[in-house]
Amino acid sequence: MGLDKQPEISDASPRLFRLFINGAWVETSARDELRSPYDNSLQGYVFQAGAREIDEAVEGCANAFRLTRELSRGERAERLAAFAQAVAQRQEEIARAVTLTTGKPISYSRQEAARAAVVLDLAAEEAKRFGGAFEPLDHDLTRRFALGIVERFPVGPVAAITPFNFPVTLAVHKVGPALAVGNTVVLKPPPQCPQPALVLAECAAKAGFPPGSLNVVCAEPSVAERLVLDERVRMVSFTGSAKVGWALKQLAPRKRFCLEMGGNGGLIIDEDVDVEYAANRAARGAFIHAGQVCTSVQRIFVHRRVYGEFLRHFIAQTEKLKVGDPLDEATIVGPMINEAAAERVMQWIMEAKDSGATILTGARKEGNFVWPTVVEIATKEGHELKLWREEVFGPVVTVERIESFAEGLALVNDSRYGLQAGVFTENLERAFMAFRKLEVGAVIVGDTSLFRVDTYPFGGVKDSGFGREGVRYAMEAMTEPRALILNLRRQA
Repeated sequence: MGLDKQPEISDASPRLFRLFINGAWVETSARDELRSPYDNSLQGYVFQAGAREIDEAVEGCANAFRLTRELSRGERAERLAAFAQAVAQRQEEIARAVTLTTGKPISYSRQEAARAAVVLDLAAEEAKRFGGAFEPLDHDLTRRFALGIVERFPVGPVAAITPFNFPVTLAVHKVGPALAVGNTVVLKPPPQCPQPALVLAECAAKAGFPPGSLNVVCAEPSVAERLVLDERVRMVSFTGSAKVGWALKQLAPRKRFCLEMGGNGGLIIDEDVDVEYAANRAARGAFIHAGQVCTSVQRIFVHRRVYGEFLRHFIAQTEKLKVGDPLDEATIVGPMINEAAAERVMQWIMEAKDSGATILTGARKEGNFVWPTVVEIATKEGHELKLWREEVFGPVVTVERIESFAEGLALVNDSRYGLQAGVFTENLERAFMAFRKLEVGAVIVGDTSLFRVDTYPFGGVKDSGFGREGVRYAMEAMTEPRALILNLRRQA
């Protein structure tokens, strides 16, 4: 069926959301319900791909790659600019879809939808100038008249797998760079929120990308694994849990991967900072979208000289955050994605309480809601709690006193994760010390680990994964350098 047959995404009534394969909307014999985590209302039905649809999607991407790899830089940039414009025109539709199916507060869903168009615009601009380099070779005295030209070539079809917490932004961070360098994409969106990915596919098709350039397939994990195993898929770009990411990597150890798999965000509050400002940023960094953000603040280390003052401001700011209906413009903390997630977080909170940690505020659950919770850690034994050691992915933060900035650095590093870390300090030497010492992908001085701009290299180390996103850096990861060597004849 044609492009005009896909229904608009809205909260008016349950909808049928089809797969998008090779320029057509596809129905299958299996479909799943979409329900709101806020009130469990039915939002629609999503058709599920089987092995046949996965294979058709990969085959279509492989065929389309023969066309996209031949597009000039200008042609790719032109199509990406049109893609960005089409997404911008549907921002409100996308934002409401995100809120209704993930519970993300609408103000943040709107920011995400607007940001998606910006990322595609960045990809359009980078497509114009992204390339290789001249490589001088005459430093070798026996190759006096040789020179090299290095160009970057697309790797081929890319499998992109994205989670529910940023279903638009994380999709365009994979799709935009891939299309900018001439690759094609099979996008597997999160089961909780597949609609924005379908909008992206429709917008890409209307922007002039060949059928098969961007296919969207919703599927159970066991079926989606075919994307990773298929030899025609040359790269997998995955964002999600460490458990799933490493398992996928083991399925195809020789395949190119980019893995972004969460964090355990540390934040250091030095003795010389504006404590009230730092507390305000820390509260938002910990609890926006109910803490369901890989870069959320999870562990706060405060210098002993400002610990009491920081705690007063931080608790006050935390208790001001509005919890409730995600469609309310004032809401900061919406529901967790489902009750199982909320129950797990509460179990971790109660485990901390039973072990002797102090609950300073929160520890309240109603349905899928968990109120912002602050847990004070006063002993080294507290560092063995799940809330401190693992990625909580919920509205919970630990706070503890440190004797020195160096102690804070050591505690941030005491984690199997290393995505981003925040540092509040007015001391330039300590800022650079943090940059040199912290085992993370980015050190944010003057803000929290939640900070992100779409151009710098984003990714982590240790169990946070490897590889980098950020438009140009993703383009580099999705291409291979190839050298042309000209060994010219000796000149008179």
